[in-house]
Amino acid sequence: MAESIGASEEAVLEAMEAGQSYRTSSIDAPDRQEGTIATRLGDVDPGYAGTDDRMLLAISLTRLPEREQTILNLRFVDGLTQSEIADQIGISQMHVSRLLAGSLAKLREAFASEG
Repeated sequence: MAESIGASEEAVLEAMEAGQSYRTSSIDAPDRQEGTIATRLGDVDPGYAGTDDRMLLAISLTRLPEREQTILNLRFVDGLTQSEIADQIGISQMHVSRLLAGSLAKLREAFASEG
């Protein structure tokens, strides 16, 4: 066939393969393997469930004062204790505790108003 049309064998094979892409089949139709195409498709990613919450949290965090953002980051990302945060920032542990409580209350408010 390639010789009669003046093309390479590779080009003819690619064209034949591309021609098969026009054929559709149901995902419920039996396939060459066990079951159907649908049985091989993935499930819903459990990470999607929290996407809206993560976006709301990111937006809400940007609305907090920079010092509160820093304290939340040190506490929940870096895993520092309130005393370690106090030493690093130069305030008392009690003040850190109050700022954390206030920041978390603001974040809860943001989630309550959206939910």
